[in-house]
Amino acid sequence: MTKLSAADVRKLARLCKLRLTDKEIERYQNDLSAILEYVNILQNVDITGLEPTSQVTGLTNVVRADVEIDYGTTPKELMKNAPAITDNQFKVKRIIE
Repeated sequence: MTKLSAADVRKLARLCKLRLTDKEIERYQNDLSAILEYVNILQNVDITGLEPTSQVTGLTNVVRADVEIDYGTTPKELMKNAPAITDNQFKVKRIIE
């Protein structure tokens, strides 16, 4: 079994910028070791002859076709009422600082 040491868990916690108590370190030491053991089991599974699975629903191309809608106006007509325009775009106040 792959067993992580307390030092390994402390290093991971430091890299993740987590502050862990000794009790949490012991808990995560057991939890992460169990996860690594499971990954080790999965790596030893024989997958010879299996096709990669990218999706399991069987659906293909479930997007709608693009349809152009004519609203009876032009971009120039829409912009004539704008308070400010720059490079054929609406000019607005900055909202992110």
